[in-house]
Amino acid sequence: MRFSRRLFPPSGSGRLRPALLVPLAAVLVLTACSTRRDEGPDTERARAILEQAEPAPAVTPQPAAPAAPGAAAPQLPMVPGEHVLRAGKSLPHFTPVSWQQVPQWSSRNYPALWQAFLRNCQAILERGLSLPGNGSPVVAARPWWRVCRAAFDPAQAPDPKQPHTIRAFLQQHLQPWRVMNGSAPAVNLITGYYEPLVRASRRRHGAYQWPLYAVPDDMLIIDLGAVYPELAGKRIRGKLDGRRVVPYDTRAELERSPEKLKAIVWVDDPIDAFFLQVQGSGRAVLQDGPDKGRIIRLAYADQNGHPYASIGRWLIDRGELTMAEASMQGIKEWARRNPHRVRELLNVNPSVVFFREEPVEAAGEGPRGAFAVPLTAEHSIAVDPAFVPLGSPVLLATTYPASNEPLQRVVFAQDTGTAIKGAGRADFYWGFGDEAGALAGRMKQQGQMWVLWPRGAGAPAADVGRPAP
Repeated sequence: MRFSRRLFPPSGSGRLRPALLVPLAAVLVLTACSTRRDEGPDTERARAILEQAEPAPAVTPQPAAPAAPGAAAPQLPMVPGEHVLRAGKSLPHFTPVSWQQVPQWSSRNYPALWQAFLRNCQAILERGLSLPGNGSPVVAARPWWRVCRAAFDPAQAPDPKQPHTIRAFLQQHLQPWRVMNGSAPAVNLITGYYEPLVRASRRRHGAYQWPLYAVPDDMLIIDLGAVYPELAGKRIRGKLDGRRVVPYDTRAELERSPEKLKAIVWVDDPIDAFFLQVQGSGRAVLQDGPDKGRIIRLAYADQNGHPYASIGRWLIDRGELTMAEASMQGIKEWARRNPHRVRELLNVNPSVVFFREEPVEAAGEGPRGAFAVPLTAEHSIAVDPAFVPLGSPVLLATTYPASNEPLQRVVFAQDTGTAIKGAGRADFYWGFGDEAGALAGRMKQQGQMWVLWPRGAGAPAADVGRPAP
């Protein structure tokens, strides 16, 4: 999850995590909150509401990079037969349509699309064999057995260098199912996110005063679904106070006792460190020590259970900045003018994201999303798994940021976000770097989805970890 897999509510037209090396102009900072349906205050408090969406100047899309070099090749899991895979439960909010009834789609990187399809297939089958219980809904694996076998079979698989063969394979094996909102097609907000880069040190010194923490040893994660099956996937965070479980520390409370936590790195800019948390994951280039120059990934590990509050909105409400000034650079400039108030500003947001360090094994490979699969630039999305199960291939029809140019892609539902709620809602993963950040920052488009499901397998089905019927 960003954390998330993560919202500034749209003022004109997804979720930007500004980074030190990513120039962002005119980024509008607004506040938003999202609450999960049927949750009480305690559960809501536990959510990592860390989504951001900000408009930025127009950027002309550039050709996508080739598939990530160095990434491990996907493999077909050893499955004795479809009978051992979970069947799941059919979902009601889909309507079947023909391929002639859906928008024409394309890709800027067909080899990356096909690699993503194979990797997604591998994850579906592996989860179908041994899915942890009480998690977010994921695609039922049994319907995918024959399609995934065909995808890994050289005699049946398409040539990734020949786009028409990929298109033919998908249309032969998959059926589009339109995502519905009641009796009408679901049309909803499509935002964007990306993976930022910050400068950091392993030790606290000089300008490096802003920590990115590992998960605290004393934080409890209480899985409500383990006790109440109807609450599957819902968790709260806390700590022990004698024999009582109480909410975990806020940002301000952690600030007063930093010795209790382990910092993975210390960042040289407070706003960059803050927004990397909002983004949910990112990369850090180490500036000193034996690892000087090395780039590491800070992957989302957990969150302290408190809801997100917008620092941009706080500045606007107090007259410190105008709406137009409340950009990433505007907030950084305010911090430079008011160094004695930076901690006051950051502590407006009680939410803290915790990370785990991971190597960046393949330069073009994204962080792992909620489906535990590395995200693929321009072919992964975050969804509400209550409507689109994780692992679903999806035909997404929207437009490029701040334009009417069609953006119609086959993507994969591989991540979640706490502000990504509702039928047809999605967060589009643009990749790593400043160009991806500029695109993500201004993406506030309308869009719709069709889940691509194996032909002849009935309606899309989900599994939450219980034994197949």
